[in-house]
Amino acid sequence: MTLALEGVRVLDMTHVQSGPSATQLLAWLGADVVKVEAPGGDITRRQLRDVADTDSLYFTMLNCNKRSITLNTKTDRGREILTALIRGADVLVENFAPGAVERMGFTWERIREINPRIVYASIKGFGDGPYTGFKAYEVIAQAMGGSMATTGFEDGPPMATGAQIGDSGTGVHVVAGILAALLQRERSGRGQRVSVAMQHAVLNLCRVKLRDQQRLDHGPLAEYPNEDFTDEVPRSGNASGGGQPGWALRCAPGGPNDYVYVIVQPAGWRPLAQLIGRPELAQDPEWSTPEARLPKLAKMFQLIEEWTAALPKWQVLEQLTTHSIPCGPILSPKEIIEDPSLTANDMIVKVDHPQRGTFTTVGNPLKLSDSPTHITTPPLLGQHNEDIYIDELGLSRAELPQLKEQGVI
Repeated sequence: MTLALEGVRVLDMTHVQSGPSATQLLAWLGADVVKVEAPGGDITRRQLRDVADTDSLYFTMLNCNKRSITLNTKTDRGREILTALIRGADVLVENFAPGAVERMGFTWERIREINPRIVYASIKGFGDGPYTGFKAYEVIAQAMGGSMATTGFEDGPPMATGAQIGDSGTGVHVVAGILAALLQRERSGRGQRVSVAMQHAVLNLCRVKLRDQQRLDHGPLAEYPNEDFTDEVPRSGNASGGGQPGWALRCAPGGPNDYVYVIVQPAGWRPLAQLIGRPELAQDPEWSTPEARLPKLAKMFQLIEEWTAALPKWQVLEQLTTHSIPCGPILSPKEIIEDPSLTANDMIVKVDHPQRGTFTTVGNPLKLSDSPTHITTPPLLGQHNEDIYIDELGLSRAELPQLKEQGVI
């Protein structure tokens, strides 16, 4: 079966997470992704190792379904080889510091001259302006994109989210841009530049907080649990952020993840009142309408938690879903890895690795009926040098050891 991006060649000149997460998605969709690494390799091959002298999980979980070549682009011969690679590529993706690719001699104008059809995607921390030269990391992007200021509890410090919205979140945005550019190329015949900044991607994911910032001009935010408001959106703990109030409620036996997140919709109040043993609240005008409950959300969730705290979260989940009350258990990474439904949906996948044995990774969340994903092991450093340099670029077999000796590959 032909995969969605079969025949698309991607030069992956990315490292760490934001770029590799994007190119891995492209590989899962069927693109031939060639990871171009410096002779020392992507730094994440060595970071956070759990097995000595083996590629780390940090690397393996972001680089499945790719091929790897080594190339020193600081050498003249290395730049010549990169030029040949660009000439045969459909997409080039990089997340170097600002100006790094240009200093190699590969400006956008030069790249477009080499290959007018190429889609050149760049990931940077920030857009043009006073932050352009700042170094960007996951949590810095969260800090400057609006996420941290609105995450956490009212009386606590700004908090980072465990979801990698700055890195992998940016990667998803990059994939969208690349696919749009490839589609437009079908009509125009021309490639184009795709630029995504980590700060911008986080900001796009924080739009509801910008909504609430503007709503503050017209008074306090009634659906927030906060009592006092200034002229800035406050941190609001586990409030749902939507039109229906929600909160994470403790369950038995009281472990760190023994919680269920519950959303109270108007239609769910009557059955919920029955479940918690307070059926009279469904008729009480002080509690029976959303408008009546809104000023006392803390008390409402306290009443519900008195019921949930006596039951295991899976039992709470079963009883709530029986009455169509929106809810979800807080799942730890351990529970997610062991969840049979996620395995059945190919979202928790075991992959064989030639050095470390089997490792577990996240599957492709993009499910295409005519382009099923089969996740393959990430490449060892330079594993495909011969395949690409000799078989595809036409370098002689005798030149390869010379290039290695000269530090070009």
